[in-house]
Amino acid sequence: MPQRRLSSRIVQVGMIGTLSMTLAACGSDRSTTAYCADRDDFSGGQYRIVDDNYCDNGAYGRYFWYYGGTVVGNRVYKGTTLKPKKGSITSYHGRTIQRGGFGSKSSSGGG
Repeated sequence: MPQRRLSSRIVQVGMIGTLSMTLAACGSDRSTTAYCADRDDFSGGQYRIVDDNYCDNGAYGRYFWYYGGTVVGNRVYKGTTLKPKKGSITSYHGRTIQRGGFGSKSSSGGG
């Protein structure tokens, strides 16, 4: 019987942890960082980060917003080109691209 009780506790703790993470993700005002990336400067799975103005001007499709990811020096990887629908988005250089929290549809700027 002690083994049964131990395994039940492990399952309960795991389920509580999963539920807590789910609730936190659904209820939080997630913030995402957007990086203006150079499509023509892709090396080793990483894009070069450039000034926000390049993405704002649409420079012939060469530059685009890249959301999330990991930064190493002036390069970013492991992000996405899909703009998050919820939460706020701030550019790497500190400019607000999208305001709003859970369920918000308001936006400003490029993207």
